[in-house]
Amino acid sequence: MPAEDPRRRPLRQRFLELARREHQVGDEAHHLIPYEQGVLSAYRFTPSSPRGRIVVFGGFDSYIEEWFPFGLALRDQGLDVVAFDGPGQGAALEAGVPMTAQWHRPVAAVLDHFGLDDVALMGFSLGGGLVMHAAAHEPRVRRVIAQDILSDFTECYARPLGAPRSTFVRHATRLPDPLVNAMIAAARRHDLLADWGVREGMRVFGVATPAELLAEIRALRTDAVSPLVEQDVLLMAGRADHYVPLHQLGDQIATLTRARSVTARVFTEAEQAQNHVQVGNLGLALGVIVDWLGTVTDRDRT
Repeated sequence: MPAEDPRRRPLRQRFLELARREHQVGDEAHHLIPYEQGVLSAYRFTPSSPRGRIVVFGGFDSYIEEWFPFGLALRDQGLDVVAFDGPGQGAALEAGVPMTAQWHRPVAAVLDHFGLDDVALMGFSLGGGLVMHAAAHEPRVRRVIAQDILSDFTECYARPLGAPRSTFVRHATRLPDPLVNAMIAAARRHDLLADWGVREGMRVFGVATPAELLAEIRALRTDAVSPLVEQDVLLMAGRADHYVPLHQLGDQIATLTRARSVTARVFTEAEQAQNHVQVGNLGLALGVIVDWLGTVTDRDRT
């Protein structure tokens, strides 16, 4: 729904009530973290005897509450879990905090609030790219998980539009802004997906024109920050991801030149996990994450 739709806020509130009730997430698990001119919304799920810490966030216009089942499953595996809406997402966007490529800043605010160090940091969907931006500048992050990888958001954003529109979007930053705005306005008049993507994108990034939006999207590429990542890294990719082309896995691996270790996992049709963020077999994805964390943690203790 467009932001101005009067049904949106009541439905959002109903969604929150249902999600918290059905997953038995009480008020004590919810935290509001001051951040710049707004707040970040976070949830903490802590087992009785934690064997590690993981901080998780989502992607493009996501709501962290959709991640409750996965987060609670990680808690049941013995992990102290913090899951939050960052800039441009969920409650943070509703509080007026737009998306940013400077993702280490909201991560730092969350770590400061909870007094955390030595954490695994995980991003899903677009968060698989944002996690690289955060890890490159936040030394308290020791392990990095990208579910999925997302090295070039411009390509992913343009992909559903098909040729020749996708080609235009990928190279639009080389053209004058008025031409970009005019051509995207024409596409929006004839394509509901394009209209939604541009409208929602401008809301998420807090910009007024399509040309500004594409510039912000381009800033989320990971090739400039990946060489600064020195942690252990787990990269997850779906073979038939409708959103992220599989070649981005190789692109991401190639730029992690200083990582302590890099583990890559491609999920396939035979596993029913080939889709974006492994929808279809989230249990398998959970197992891969938990096993990998156990392996790198045990190695560090020896």
